Amino acid sequence: MANRGASGQVTQTVLVTGSSGFVGRRLVSALAGGGYRVVAASRNPGAAGFPDGVEVIRLPDLAERIEWDGLLADIAYVVHLAGVAHRGAAVAEETYDRINHVAVADLAAAAARAGLARLVFISSIGSQSGPSCDHVLSEADEPRPTTGYGRSKLAAEIALRASGAAHTIFRPVLMYGPDAPGNMRMLARLAAAPWPLPFGALTGRRSLLAVDNMINAIEFAMKSPATRNETYVIADLDAFTVPEIITVLRAAIARSPRLFPLPQGLLASVLRMIGQDELWQRLGGSLIADPAKLIAAGWQPAVDTRAGLAAMMRAVGHDPRSTFSPP
Repeated sequence: MANRGASGQVTQTVLVTGSSGFVGRRLVSALAGGGYRVVAASRNPGAAGFPDGVEVIRLPDLAERIEWDGLLADIAYVVHLAGVAHRGAAVAEETYDRINHVAVADLAAAAARAGLARLVFISSIGSQSGPSCDHVLSEADEPRPTTGYGRSKLAAEIALRASGAAHTIFRPVLMYGPDAPGNMRMLARLAAAPWPLPFGALTGRRSLLAVDNMINAIEFAMKSPATRNETYVIADLDAFTVPEIITVLRAAIARSPRLFPLPQGLLASVLRMIGQDELWQRLGGSLIADPAKLIAAGWQPAVDTRAGLAAMMRAVGHDPRSTFSPP
């Protein structure tokens, strides 16, 4: 579980699964810079460049049953990021379950046998709620996932708690940062385009999470006894409307907001007609998450949302593939 470095200090080893992804690449670098020995496991081990000293291994297919015990030899911590992301109807429910639930249950059982110091599991706010919610979410709310993805994440959480492994579970909201995937990439690319956008009338407020805030929360959880066997909603402190997000993003590249107020009912009807009702809920609905429990444990977000969004947009604005390309 630990090795002695050249200075004689004990170096703890962290296994990061999903290490080539949006969060994983940054986490591996942060942990290596923080003095940990890092084993980076990925289905695509050559996809990300890591600092010297990071051991890179191939992660087996999570759709198959994995023998985790061998992978956990000499490991003190595991941060489990690997899984299949939310892709709507493109992924069958049983696929979500095998990859996001059964693989985690097997990992948790192996972690309990190995006596790991901590298994940090990155779940999702989707394990607790649908794409919108009429009240501020906290850990006290009964989980009510509405998708196969969310149900698989919740099932994984339940299996992890039952395993006896020391753990911390995070339920992050939509994350942002340079190279952010999914809906945040869509918003950034829309903001990078020169045309007016029809979102001026949208009033739903959304919590966001800087990827660097997610990373420092993971590091905090690994070091903090208070986070052992706890579950946390995690978000930045402020929530924003879509018009506010677009305004911040466009200001970062010295562009005016250029928003016009297409009536919400009309925008909703258009999106529903083309089978994008869930996208409408994400654009028009609210989803605010309260990270008060994690803050009470001692965590503080290091990145302010406006500053973080602006930094992301400046990175997008310097990418010639994104500046004027439609989503």
